This record gives sequence, structure tokens and C-alpha cells, in this order.
Amino acid sequence: MRSIAFADFLIGLGILFVLEGLMFAASPNWMRKAMKSAIATPDNILRAVGIGSAVAGLVLIWVMRRSI
Repeated sequence: MRSIAFADFLIGLGILFVLEGLMFAASPNWMRKAMKSAIATPDNILRAVGIGSAVAGLVLIWVMRRSI
């Protein structure tokens, strides 16, 4: 039997795939430009943005879990 946390993880992963797929389908040129821009961005900037996004996501999950 799967836990609720694992089911939530899979739902979140599915939403991520849907959003990413829609972005590629709606504007492939923009996504290409965004990837080229990411390649040109220094590692420390990408790392900071990644950590900031991860922390923001965890805070959002924590806030939503506390409100249920």
C-alpha cells in the first residue's frame, strides 16, 4: 500500500510533466532560447536560483499541508 506522501509526490511529478510539456508545445522557440540562456548562465547563478526555487516549493508545500 502506498503512502499519501508518495501519492502526493507522484501527483506533483505529473503536474510538472504537464506544465513542462505545455510550455514546449505552446512555444518551442521560446523554450529553445531559454535553454540557450541557461547554458550561458554561470553555475553559481543557476545554483542559487535552483536552491531558491526548492526552498520556495518546500515552504509552499509546508504552508498548504498546515492549512489542511
